[in-house]
Amino acid sequence: MELEAALRDQVGQAIGRPVPQAPIKKLKGDASNRSYYRVGAPPESWVVMEMPLDATKKSEEATKGEPPKELPFVNVHRYLEKLGVRVPRILRYDEPAGMMVLEDLSDITFESALEGGKHREALYTRAVDLLAKLRAQAEKHQDPDCLAFTRAFDEDLYDWELHHFREWGLEAWSGKKPTAEERAELDAIFRDIAKQLAAAPRGFTHRDYQSRNIMVKEGELVVIDFQDALQGPRQYDLVALLRDSYVELDRAFVDAMLDRYIATFQQETGERIDPVAFKAFFDLLTVQRKLKDAGRFEFINRVKGNPGFLVSIPASLRYVREAFRHRPELARLQALVAKYVPELAA
Repeated sequence: MELEAALRDQVGQAIGRPVPQAPIKKLKGDASNRSYYRVGAPPESWVVMEMPLDATKKSEEATKGEPPKELPFVNVHRYLEKLGVRVPRILRYDEPAGMMVLEDLSDITFESALEGGKHREALYTRAVDLLAKLRAQAEKHQDPDCLAFTRAFDEDLYDWELHHFREWGLEAWSGKKPTAEERAELDAIFRDIAKQLAAAPRGFTHRDYQSRNIMVKEGELVVIDFQDALQGPRQYDLVALLRDSYVELDRAFVDAMLDRYIATFQQETGERIDPVAFKAFFDLLTVQRKLKDAGRFEFINRVKGNPGFLVSIPASLRYVREAFRHRPELARLQALVAKYVPELAA
């Protein structure tokens, strides 16, 4: 009851009038340490995000440098608003209480809007266009005050994520450990992949631009969960969207959407992109990101006690297996990991 009173009080202060009778519903969360509550009932409702009091601390994943001085959600939100990207409106942020009142975006995620498949092409075209325009604008308007410009996908982070897969998606999942020789080989291959990925030019990257982090409100796409944004290659957010562990897409459709991105980006910037090289890098990044996701989902299950993401491991592994087909020089890596994760076998 104390929490409910605090939630209603936050909304009351945000909108300038009390809401003593507003119903409260806890919303389904993700894998983060934040909780979300709907206060009121549509069409008059708000969402309160409850955060740990040390919410500005480092990400749980590998990061460098000091913890940010400002809540990353607020910091990156400000930058995206400046670029004209539709993000949820912040009505109130009470830092000492660890609570933020946001507009209610309803329950329609991009993922749920895809159900039935009737609007698939139109929805993905809009999401890809939005991403291409966001990236083009961000490359033109860099902002050192935005946290996303102070951190990056570097060689160490890519390597850490690949070893996160080794630890949780290969060793913990199979219950076996590679031999010393295999481990040395894995270390070398992972470091080589990390080097290749880190060598690409970097720019603003959402990091998790996928079907559960885009809301559809009154026909408009609203981007959420952007607080971990950083500098990364152009293909990174495309891998998140088109190799989404929650919505599987066939390769022909993915290729069409990659072509769409290239065309829209070129229209925005005048820059010509070689589609063959762009897609080859997309496939290499798919191997890295989806191996990491498979390991992460097992980590969330075992360490956080949340098995809800286990169902998405098979799709992640299927994406890696397909990407291996497009990158035959990774045949040795495929053989090594498939020994412990048979789903990755050629």
